[in-house]
Amino acid sequence: MGFKGLYIWLGGTLILCLIPVLGVILSSSFADWRGCTLHEGFENPCVFLGFDFGGVLYAGFVSGWFMLITLPIALVLLVALLIVAVFHLISYQRKKG
Repeated sequence: MGFKGLYIWLGGTLILCLIPVLGVILSSSFADWRGCTLHEGFENPCVFLGFDFGGVLYAGFVSGWFMLITLPIALVLLVALLIVAVFHLISYQRKKG
């Protein structure tokens, strides 16, 4: 696996680690937009277009607790990605010059 494959693997894993953040942002934004109550205590109704999105919003918001696990992993992956990028740059410079 070359540098390209490593970039894809590290980048993809980093994106997966940030999905709980996206769930919190999207569910909070939708609840604010609709004027619904959203918290981690329990599910509240949030009706939009005749459908109650309360359960979906609650699940997306509570999935934010996974950040306690995924954000440290994302930080390690980001550092690894930066180290790989530095080694790739050094390797490129040696081949070029």
